[in-house]
Amino acid sequence: MSTLRVAALYPELMNIYADRGNIAILRARTQWRGIGFELAPVSLGDRLDPAAHDLLYIGGGQDRDQVAVAHDLAATKRDALHAAADRGAVVLAVCGGYQLLGHSYQLGEESLPGVGLVDLRTVREEGPRLIGNCAIETDLGDGPRVIAGFENHGGRTYLGSGEQPLGRVLSGHGNNGKDRLEGVRRGNVIGTYLHGPLLPKNAWLADRLIELSLGVELEPLDDRLEEAAHGSARRAAGV
Repeated sequence: MSTLRVAALYPELMNIYADRGNIAILRARTQWRGIGFELAPVSLGDRLDPAAHDLLYIGGGQDRDQVAVAHDLAATKRDALHAAADRGAVVLAVCGGYQLLGHSYQLGEESLPGVGLVDLRTVREEGPRLIGNCAIETDLGDGPRVIAGFENHGGRTYLGSGEQPLGRVLSGHGNNGKDRLEGVRRGNVIGTYLHGPLLPKNAWLADRLIELSLGVELEPLDDRLEEAAHGSARRAAGV
């Protein structure tokens, strides 16, 4: 029996958007299929073993916590994250975690370091926070699909010219409220501003991440409740 090995990075600090729901649905959807599930918390100062996890997850946090996490990621986990991504492990980063996947996050005169897994920069610009229900169209190798969720971010993220977004905005603001792009995807590294939480609103995405992590094709489940939740999130975004 295969086992999905998940590392939750900074779960006590980067968890202000119901991020535990993302871990909970990964656990449920593996165990319902008879697949094992292992969860390892990895926090400040902890060593990250790049070979020990199939999926690495980092959520969103408040500015104070994000500062501490940014410096710890760069100092103690950057190389391990690159090694994990290079061997095909899935890296999922939501909101504040997404902002730290790139080169830097400019907060006024302070610049937080990123881990450089992807070519992007985030800047806290003048203007209102980008808040509201959001829906995007994406393709993770299984055809066009819709991801629906909620965004709430003051930073504006700009992708480098060679990077691919996770999807194109159907409704909402996206990365910066200007280019109609949302998130980033490079191989199995995925970043997004959508939460609320992300995976319970998009159970198909949870399954796809499990497939990418384990290199398997999952059998379908009875997803009437999950599809109703997804439909509700889409309707909230006007899609």
